[in-house]
Amino acid sequence: MDHRLSPELEELRRTVEEFAHDVVAPKIGDFYERHEFPYEIVREMGRMGLFGLPFPEEYGGMGGDYLALGLVLEELARVDSSVAITLEAGVSLGAMPLHLFGTEEQKREWLPRLCSGEILGAFGLTEPDGGSDAGATRTTARLDPDTDEWVINGTKCFITNSGTDITGLVTVTAVTGRKPDGRPEISAVIVPSGTPGFTVAAPYSKVGWNASDTRELSFQDVRVPAANLLGERGRGYAQFLRILDEGRIAIAALATGLTQGCVDESVKYAKERHAFGRPIGANQAIQFKIADMEMKAHTARLAWRDAASRLVAGEPFKKEAALAKLHSSTVAVDNARDATQIHGGYGFMNEYPVARMWRDSKILEIGEGTSEVQRMLIARELGLTG
Repeated sequence: MDHRLSPELEELRRTVEEFAHDVVAPKIGDFYERHEFPYEIVREMGRMGLFGLPFPEEYGGMGGDYLALGLVLEELARVDSSVAITLEAGVSLGAMPLHLFGTEEQKREWLPRLCSGEILGAFGLTEPDGGSDAGATRTTARLDPDTDEWVINGTKCFITNSGTDITGLVTVTAVTGRKPDGRPEISAVIVPSGTPGFTVAAPYSKVGWNASDTRELSFQDVRVPAANLLGERGRGYAQFLRILDEGRIAIAALATGLTQGCVDESVKYAKERHAFGRPIGANQAIQFKIADMEMKAHTARLAWRDAASRLVAGEPFKKEAALAKLHSSTVAVDNARDATQIHGGYGFMNEYPVARMWRDSKILEIGEGTSEVQRMLIARELGLTG
């Protein structure tokens, strides 16, 4: 399979590469240190059309696909992961559920503003007692027949893009009843920001991704119209599985960007840093370490592009997405550790990008399905059950 880029995709990649180095890189360190959301950078990404990349032009999108989105995420994450995850969550988790499962009316109402970056969307899935067991949802949504409204109660945690000044909606998974076998019926419901009873907590104090927005959400007798049901009633769990399958490709691309960014910074530092009368890059131990880092970035790139190509072609991609996500997140942590070691004491200083990369890398083995979940999925696709 040829993973070389078309002229159009290569132009997109170069454009975002320049944006990441010229606009993001000089400013993001200050945002990161202040734990501040970079609104001006996000607005610029909106003007570039990045939030609308994989969506049809009729809804304000760019008419692209997940391969184009992955290229953008990789280039952004080579410089900073907070900006990259803001875009990834806004597209894969905020807007994509509406595109895939929304009614025509819901698409017309929300997608144009989501594609332009005027507003951000979020996906309320994870709960404090749930973690990887998303089927154990405790949040409930009861349909009030007198008012034809959903009444939502519960709590969600670790929700990206959920509390910014431009957050427009959160899609929430909730138990809406029971199936004949007694299992919970899980559905997805759109909750606009500012709805009475919908409370957004203060931002988490995180180890990394400090310039992104992550919060806990609570719902106390929150009422939204029955028409805010997203997709079929009782299909919320299946819908979120589809969303996560695609999202893993995006996260794999993001992780690849961080992996490559560690190589970029290490090569630069190894040429500039002198010890014992010569650049440290002249030492074979450093050369071999960076060569191994480059190998990991290259294989991670091949993995996510393969998964994306299968998705775009309409072929099965679940196993390949899990493989890409597992491998890329693993090597991202490896490269962040090695880049920090190459930088020595400077790698422990926040003014150096590798310090951010070290702090940002670990969540990649946890978010959108832990590494253990990826191994479960891969084993299942190989026919292993238990």
